Amino acid sequence: MATLRLVQGVEPGKRFPLTAERSTIGRSSDCEVSLDVAAVSRRHAEVIRRGADFVVEDLGSRNGTYVNGQRIAGPTVLASGDLIGICDQEFAFEGDDAPGRTGLTGMLVGNLSDAKSSLVQMVDDRKTESSEPATDFQATIGVGGGAGGATGWSMSARPEVKLAALIEIAKGLGRAISIDEVLPKLLDSLFKVFTQADRGFVVMRPAPDAPLVPVAAKTRRGDMEEGARISRTIVEEAMTGKKAILSADAASDERFGMAESIAQFQIRSMMCVPLIDSEDEPMGVIQIDTLNQRSRFEQDDLEVLAAVASLASVAVDNARMHDQVIAQRALQRDLELATRMQRALLPAAPPTALGYAFFDFYESARQVGGDYYDYVNLPGGRFAVVLGDVAGKGVAAAIVMAKLSSDVRFALATEPDLASAVKYVNRAFCAQGLEDRFVTMIYTVVDPATNEVTLVNAGHMAPYLRRVSGEVLDVHEEITGLPIGVMDDYDYELAKITLEPGESLTLFTDGFNEAMNATRDLYGLERIAAQVRLPAKTIADLGNNVITDVRKFVNGFDQSDDMCLCVFGRDAD
Repeated sequence: MATLRLVQGVEPGKRFPLTAERSTIGRSSDCEVSLDVAAVSRRHAEVIRRGADFVVEDLGSRNGTYVNGQRIAGPTVLASGDLIGICDQEFAFEGDDAPGRTGLTGMLVGNLSDAKSSLVQMVDDRKTESSEPATDFQATIGVGGGAGGATGWSMSARPEVKLAALIEIAKGLGRAISIDEVLPKLLDSLFKVFTQADRGFVVMRPAPDAPLVPVAAKTRRGDMEEGARISRTIVEEAMTGKKAILSADAASDERFGMAESIAQFQIRSMMCVPLIDSEDEPMGVIQIDTLNQRSRFEQDDLEVLAAVASLASVAVDNARMHDQVIAQRALQRDLELATRMQRALLPAAPPTALGYAFFDFYESARQVGGDYYDYVNLPGGRFAVVLGDVAGKGVAAAIVMAKLSSDVRFALATEPDLASAVKYVNRAFCAQGLEDRFVTMIYTVVDPATNEVTLVNAGHMAPYLRRVSGEVLDVHEEITGLPIGVMDDYDYELAKITLEPGESLTLFTDGFNEAMNATRDLYGLERIAAQVRLPAKTIADLGNNVITDVRKFVNGFDQSDDMCLCVFGRDAD
């Protein structure tokens, strides 16, 4: 299966299978390859299957699409290994013929590996390079399920003893439900079975394409000696060939004759068996060795260790799933708390202003979102209605929104006019150094004594003014300035209008006009204006007209962006 593997960006190592005829890359959550990065366009680029080939094409994005460092001007055929650049995100394209690999998640290398990594090291110990296959081991057993390995194993000596040992180990592994329990139990059990063993190691990959690291270690003589090293030669041979390896005298083994660490370790006999995951891919090894020349491992020992590795692989998979479930539950609890906290930041009630009515609606695409609105009471009976859209979605956008809301309230209360207040918010946001984040905002301050509305637009869509006649106008689109966070010390313009009885302002985020149906048609600004234009007895009716029509248009299609709507206006005489 062809895939895109993220090698640099928000989630390095994450793979996106290219199963559709067209796979879109963009910021929108409905894209097949969704990137929550502000600089990425909502629909940035597309990978298209054309027969046996795949081509990538830019979709008119702001920042362009690059293949192997070159900006593309049209459809470009991809080859396995090509690098696709989308802003600061970089993908490696892996064609149908590229081998896949499923590794352990990062959570699997935890405290245990942290404790051992300072004492145990993987070392490259070849004096010369060699690509010749291993043929000089005393014994090997294929453990993979593919063409290169056997599908099972068998015991040839003292079967009753070996069977009892396997049952004991199986019970021990079956009771372990986390990685940090599985691996120590595994080595403890092996030392009971192989009484001649002096050292034991488990080496694994913490993530796809990550280097191998020791994640568990045990010695017969107590604490691991400082600087103990594991031969990468042996480990890679076992993993690459998916073979359980036995060397009765590793120090004189012809295959390892070039491995200087074998002699340095004084290893007389060793066994190294790969751990094979459910997709028949090697994810690590178990190695047992002895320094005693008179207590070498035999063929039946290798068979037992191969069987134990098979049991351990299942236990690791189960523990991985258990750890993922626990982490997911913890994340769910955190998200539920974040949702409650974010809702608490939104206004509990609209201002109390004689002759004015209000309507608001907020719905995030995820549990927390980056859209924002607020009502702020100001001196002299004035009030502010503020609405904004933080680039991106989810927890990161929600955190930005929380900080922004406090800055907005402080600026409105302390700055002499609205343009200065917005400039303060922009300067404070830029000072945080969030280069990949920006916010579009619309600010309105209303004086009910004169019914004058002062507006500042920071890169947002112009609000709709509905006249009493039903005419709908974009309000002062010409004063639209840069979004918050784009340029420090930017000077914003303000404009003023007067609301007559029965007139209203509608403020909204792009979750409305960019709402999509099943055929991925956009709702559009024209439809919003048409709903605002409809006769409405109350401000609430006007707002509900928009929401009802948008929901009818999307017809249950998944929401791709946060949605926020504020409508306020004067009562009719």
